[in-house]
Amino acid sequence: MVAAGSALGLYAVGVIVTFGVRTVLHRRATGDSGLRRPSGVDPSDAQWWGQALFVVALVAGILSPLAVLTGLADPVQEHLAVTVAGAVLALAGFGLVVVSQGQMGRSWRIGVDTGERTELVSDGVFARVRNPIFTGMVAALAGLVLMVPTWLGLLAVIALVVAVQLQVRAVEEPYLLRTHGPAYRAYAARAGRFLPGIGRLPMADGPERSAGRARRATRPRIRLPDRAGPAHREGKAGTQVSL
Repeated sequence: MVAAGSALGLYAVGVIVTFGVRTVLHRRATGDSGLRRPSGVDPSDAQWWGQALFVVALVAGILSPLAVLTGLADPVQEHLAVTVAGAVLALAGFGLVVVSQGQMGRSWRIGVDTGERTELVSDGVFARVRNPIFTGMVAALAGLVLMVPTWLGLLAVIALVVAVQLQVRAVEEPYLLRTHGPAYRAYAARAGRFLPGIGRLPMADGPERSAGRARRATRPRIRLPDRAGPAHREGKAGTQVSL
């Protein structure tokens, strides 16, 4: 019960700080909440599914310790060391979210509006990882599940991981590539997607490289005659120059 109560309290504080307080601070600084909702209900819209799964993860995450506290569910298995490790992981995850949100400054958003252009943030925590906020969110929720291991909590983590992958790969990365072009491509080539060194993008798209090779292959080649004397030309085939 103590672990469930602690997890519930930590979860509530984390959500209030990372979503509520951050939204208020962002609105005061910019006049905008930073929230970007999908327009309408469109099951073919990746962003809609991403945000829907985020909601599932948030609801399941809070219901997990509540179910234990009310006696509706029992933890799968509890160990003091695992509970402590979970609390440390959850605190570190929430801390990473708060620090990363602050470093994003005016560019912080929940969701994507494809019609706007925000500044590309690539320093601080973002110098090593492109999506540290999502990394922190998954770590925090995983830590809470370690504190109170239930099947509902596991469902919350799975929903959040799927939501993050969908949002980043299908929505945010295509948007950033269109908006910032080579600048984002170069940044994504050196910073990992969720962890340092993992999920980096290649410097150039495959079609671009193929087109460059095709152009080089079709360049005409000419053979220049060797202007040296006959004695020096013996055995030489001349020099090739690519135009």
